[in-house]
Amino acid sequence: MINKSKEKEAMPTQKYADRIKNFDEVELGYDEKAAVKEANRCLSCKSKPCVSGCPVGVDIPGFINKVKTGDFKVAFDIVSKSSPFPEICGRVCPQEKQCEKFCVRRKTGESVAIGNLERFVSDCFESSNKNDVVVNNSKYKNYKIAVVGSGPSGLTCALELAKKGFDVTVFEALHEFGGVLAYGIPKFRLPKKILNNAINKLKSHNVKLINNCLVGSTVTIDELLEKGYSAVYISSGAGLPKLMNIKGEELSGVYCANEFLTRINLMNAQNAEYDTPLTQLGNVVVIGGGNVAIDAARCAKRVTAGEVTIMYRRGEDEMPARLSEINHAKEENIKFEFLKNPVEFIGDDSGTIKGLKYQNMTYSDLDKSGRKSVVALSDEIHKLSADTIIIAIGSGINSVISQSTPDLECDEFGKIIIKNGFTRTSKPLVYAGGDAVIGAATVILAIDSGKKAALEISKDLCEGLRQ
Repeated sequence: MINKSKEKEAMPTQKYADRIKNFDEVELGYDEKAAVKEANRCLSCKSKPCVSGCPVGVDIPGFINKVKTGDFKVAFDIVSKSSPFPEICGRVCPQEKQCEKFCVRRKTGESVAIGNLERFVSDCFESSNKNDVVVNNSKYKNYKIAVVGSGPSGLTCALELAKKGFDVTVFEALHEFGGVLAYGIPKFRLPKKILNNAINKLKSHNVKLINNCLVGSTVTIDELLEKGYSAVYISSGAGLPKLMNIKGEELSGVYCANEFLTRINLMNAQNAEYDTPLTQLGNVVVIGGGNVAIDAARCAKRVTAGEVTIMYRRGEDEMPARLSEINHAKEENIKFEFLKNPVEFIGDDSGTIKGLKYQNMTYSDLDKSGRKSVVALSDEIHKLSADTIIIAIGSGINSVISQSTPDLECDEFGKIIIKNGFTRTSKPLVYAGGDAVIGAATVILAIDSGKKAALEISKDLCEGLRQ
């Protein structure tokens, strides 16, 4: 029976006052009753418009129809056929800009909570490997594949190749596996155990995992090929922080968001008992308006007793961050300052940050992309005190691989150029995908490129199309 409610079934969360004191998951997930009730809001459209918004083509009405009837395992199996890590995607993917954007229910109210339902069925069977059948095919097992980077794209490519029977090794520069899933997304959005389940899935398929290995420095792409790897998939991400290039960025107390989040997510810097704690932050200002800025601000809120403010050069309606994350930040008493742009960071005589200077901004003409430009409202300069500043204005591509691989063609921004396919590069038997190709993007787009890479690698090697 169709549930005619115009609003989604509310997601249970930790209470505001409790959650800012811990790093436990904020959203608690649907129970069976809530999941079935929400699933019954789905109209089971024959045209399946929601599927067109899913980069990996999950049969969304198909799995939701099984939730309606309580067949949760079958629902999970349907999702898992297209998405290797639905327990992750259900938590961190921007469904409101993808599948839910095309939901017919949006014409009269809110879309069906596709992401919440994906998370529900995944959490019911997060350790299941029923669909991960390894093909013991002799034409695959003699091929060694190197995957550079253990983010969502690399994990996906490695898993898909391992399921076919390839001998796969993943090389990770950091001490923990997961890439941006590990260093960039706080535990209150993606719990450690969920990521560990994904890593363990690779281990169960005999994927070898090597950490503390910076490909391009510790070992080069050419050296991997010389060592006998039949192909290399580069999924090294886009973890190089962008700076503002304004006076005072070198001051003590100014962080890039990548460093700040890495120290908390991988080094327990929120705990004063660890070697490099971040427990004396005071009043914090975060510069930026994306998910990384929101994540940094919400982490800071859990660490400092001071105020946390997000400063964004555009208006709230143009923030690229997910609406749910913005709302969570507001609930956690994080302040927002819109149409304000820093022009200088201010320090004391000891070189420690004390605040910033900024200009108020206003909208101007359309830029080349059709988006309104923002310009300074006037020459007037304003000041805001701060004990800590976190810069979260985007990230780029680290050049360590491109500089050590001269015949790998890249564009002016360092992104690897793809030729003759979805993931094939200018260098034979070297493939690339994820953020290393498209720039900082979503987890599901990275997963999609990992799937495509696995298909192209297996096709090229086993059909002899690329020699």
